[in-house]
Amino acid sequence: MNKKLRAAILDDHLVTVEGYVAILEKDPQIEVVARMGYGDELESTLRAHPADVLILDVSVPTSPENRNPYPILYVVPKLLDAHPNLKIIVISMHADRGLIRAVMEAGASGYILKDDQSVLGNLTNVLKTIDSEGIQFSRITHDIYARHVSVDSNKLSSRESQVLSLSAAFPNDTTADLAKKLSVKNSTVRNLLSRAYLKLDVNNRAAAIAKAREQGLITPYTPQAPA
Repeated sequence: MNKKLRAAILDDHLVTVEGYVAILEKDPQIEVVARMGYGDELESTLRAHPADVLILDVSVPTSPENRNPYPILYVVPKLLDAHPNLKIIVISMHADRGLIRAVMEAGASGYILKDDQSVLGNLTNVLKTIDSEGIQFSRITHDIYARHVSVDSNKLSSRESQVLSLSAAFPNDTTADLAKKLSVKNSTVRNLLSRAYLKLDVNNRAAAIAKAREQGLITPYTPQAPA
């Protein structure tokens, strides 16, 4: 029997959380292991209830006493370092360009708007895509972040090419494995892969490797000699 995908949720709106749970629990391959309403619960909860994918809202209060939003841009890289195989998807009502860019560069694997029912209706597939080292956006957030990446569609940076080339050589490596080989943070590798996916117009690693090879952006397979 395949191992279940473990999901944790941080959102201070109970109705929203129950909506996510109702969708996810329809899939026998997914288990919701934790629900949180305050940012200061995150680290201790994930230690007690390890998760594969974390759903984050960006405007959750830090604690009952501190109603200011928890510092997501500080928390995301910290969580990824503490939990190397954790993937993070942000689901938010905010579509601010700077925030989307900063969250992705911190190491999140996607940014979805709360009113995007076309994506949220397929939340189980979203989590499975994220868990498989992919990325996921709403159309609006995709366009906002893609403009920031400033896509000369085929032009990968040297660092993005390095990460994709390494991914092609070691296709079973996790993001954490790649980060260790490159001696960088997990969040750095996630950001580089996300940018490469956007430039190649794909949403997962296998598709990025295939397209990069097709376009001659990384080393191709050696042609087989004729029999």
